[in-house]
Amino acid sequence: MCGLLGILCATPEQARQLLAPASNALQIQRHRGPDETDIQVFDEAVLGLNRLALVDVDHAHQPLLWGPPEAPRRYALLFNGEIYNHRELRDELTATHGAAFATLGDGEAIAAAYHHHGAESVSRLRGMFAFVIWDTRDKVLFGARDPFGIKPLYWAAGPGGVAFSSEKKSLLALAPALGVGLALDPAALQHYLALQYVPEPETLHAAVRRIESGTWFRVTPGGELQVRRYFLPRFDSKATLSARTTDALHRRIADALRDSVRAHMVADPGVSVGTFLSGGIDSTAIAVLAREHKPDLVAFTAAFTTPGYSEVDVASRTAEVLGLEHVVRTIDVSEVMQALPLIIWALDDPLADPSLVPLYFVAREASRRVKAVLSGEGADELFAGYPIYGEGVSLAPFEKVPGVIRTLMGRVSTMLPDGMRGKDLLRRGALRLEQRYYGNARIFLDDPMRDVLRSFREGVSHEDVTAPWYRHSRAWDPISRMQHIDLFTWLRGNILAKADKMTMAHSLELRVPFLDAAVLQAACEVPADQKIAGGTTKFALRRALQGLVPPHVLEREKLGFPVPIRQWLRNEMNDWARGIVAESATDRWLDKGAVLRMLEEHYRGRADHSRRLWALLCFMIWHGIFIEGRIAPDVPCPVPTALRH
Repeated sequence: MCGLLGILCATPEQARQLLAPASNALQIQRHRGPDETDIQVFDEAVLGLNRLALVDVDHAHQPLLWGPPEAPRRYALLFNGEIYNHRELRDELTATHGAAFATLGDGEAIAAAYHHHGAESVSRLRGMFAFVIWDTRDKVLFGARDPFGIKPLYWAAGPGGVAFSSEKKSLLALAPALGVGLALDPAALQHYLALQYVPEPETLHAAVRRIESGTWFRVTPGGELQVRRYFLPRFDSKATLSARTTDALHRRIADALRDSVRAHMVADPGVSVGTFLSGGIDSTAIAVLAREHKPDLVAFTAAFTTPGYSEVDVASRTAEVLGLEHVVRTIDVSEVMQALPLIIWALDDPLADPSLVPLYFVAREASRRVKAVLSGEGADELFAGYPIYGEGVSLAPFEKVPGVIRTLMGRVSTMLPDGMRGKDLLRRGALRLEQRYYGNARIFLDDPMRDVLRSFREGVSHEDVTAPWYRHSRAWDPISRMQHIDLFTWLRGNILAKADKMTMAHSLELRVPFLDAAVLQAACEVPADQKIAGGTTKFALRRALQGLVPPHVLEREKLGFPVPIRQWLRNEMNDWARGIVAESATDRWLDKGAVLRMLEEHYRGRADHSRRLWALLCFMIWHGIFIEGRIAPDVPCPVPTALRH
C-alpha cells in the first residue's frame, strides 16, 4: 500500500520546475507509505511515491522501471495496492512473450502486462489498485483504478500540467504551481448533505476530481485526459434454481470466498496480517477462512464506553470459539472530540458516516501489531445485505401501477394523518424506484436542506448521481437495481473511502476479500429469491457459510458499527458542537442560526437531528481545516499554507 503522486507537463522544463513543490506535496501523504520515499523526473513526467512495503520488501522500489530487452527502462510505474494474481501473470507473460523480471513484486507484472496487452491488461488484474505508467518512448501516461474503487486516485489539471495523487491534500498543495483554483463546489456540497458523502467523481473542491472506479485513462503532454470504463457488472439473475443447482451455487460462493481470502493473505515473511472482527457474518467469515492459513491470527474489535453500542460480546465469543487472540479498543466520547479534526484531515473530504470513528481507533490499535488487516466490506452490496433492500420485495407490486394512478396515490398519502398505518408505504409506493432509492444514507431531504443551506440550488438532487447507473439496469429486478446503485455510489463513495483513509492514516493496509472478481461472479448468479428470503438478508451467503460461521453469528440481524452520536450530541458533545458552530466561518454556505436551532431541539429531545447535525459539524470542521486554515490538526506534515486561502 502506498501513496503516489504523478505529474505530466507539456515540457521537460516544466517538469523540472515542479520537482521541488511536488516533493513537498508528496510528504503530506507520508502516512500512506512510511517505509521509503522517492521522487524523480522522467522527461515530461514527475513521479513520486511513499511506499508501505509488504511484498518483496527489499527490492520492489518505486518509481519502478521496466521494459522489454530492447528498451529495459521504457516504462516508469507508480502503483498503490496489491495484485493477488501477479505470480500467475508473470508466468503467463514469461511463457507467452518471454518477459523478464528483476524483482518479486507485483508492480512489474502491471508494467509487463500493459506492454503486451495495452489497456486490456487492466481487466487481467486481480486485486486493488490505482496506478500510473509513463511510457517514455511513446510519451503517454496511462493509469487505472480497480473495479470497485478500493484504492483512491484524485486528479487536477491546470496550465502547469495534469497531476494525479492518492490523496487530495497533495493536489491542493500543488494547486499554485499547477495554476489550479481552490473554489468550493456548491453542487458537491449539496450532494454531500443529501448523501453524507461526496459522490464520485466529485470532491468539494471544484477543480479536483476523482478517477472513477473501474476506469482507465490516458493523457499525453499538453493533451486532454481521456477516460474509459472497463468494468460494468450485471447483478440481475432471472434464473429459478432447483435444489441441486441452489446447492451448487452456495458451494461456488463459499469456494470463491475461500480462494479470495487465501490470495489476500499474501505477504513477505515477517509481515503480519490480522483481521477486523465485529459481531456480523461478514467479518466472521473472513476470520474463519483466514485462520485456515494463519492459526495465530489476531482479531481487532472496536467498542464504546457508552452502554448498548457495541458488538464486542458477540465478537469476543466468536474469537473464543475460533481460538483467536482478540484485541478490543474501547473508545470514550472525549477521545472522539479530540480526534475528529485529525480524522477529517485524513478523509480529504467530509464524510458523515459515524462508523468511521470506531474504524479510525481500531485501525490505530491494529497498526501497533500488524501491517495489514482483512475486513468484510462489500458483502452487503454483493449479496443484498441491507434491510432496505426488502423494499424491492414489498414495493414490487407498485412498479406495475400506471404512473397517473401512482401520482394520485402520492397525493392521497399526504392527506392521511401522520402515524396512520400504511401512510408511509403508500407514499413510498407512489414513487418510482429512481426517486425513492439513492443509497443507504438519507441525511437531508430538500425541505430541511433549504432551511440550512444558503447555497441550495433547485434542480440539484440525488438523481444527478444515480441516474446514469439506473439507466444501465432498466430491465432488472428492483433488488438488483438497488445493489447496482450502491456499488457505484454508497460502496465506493462511503464504505471504501472511509476504509482506505482511516486505515492508511495509521500506515495500515486494509484488504477486502469479498471484493474479488470470482466472488462477484458468484454473487451475480444469485437469483432474486435467494437474496432476501426467509425473513433475512444475504440469504444465499448465509446458506453458503453454514458449517463455517458459528451458529451464534450466522442468523443474527445486521447491526453494523452503531455509534452513539444521538446521545453524545444531547449530552457530552452539546457544548462542543455549539463551539464548532460559533467558531465556523461557513456563513456563506450555512445558516448557522438554523443549525443552532437544530442543536437546541435535539438537546431538549424535541427531535432527533443527530445525523443531520453530524453532517453539518463534519463539514464545518473540514471547512476550518481546508478553507479557513483555522484548524490545524496535529499531524507530522501540517496543512500546507497553499490550502489556507
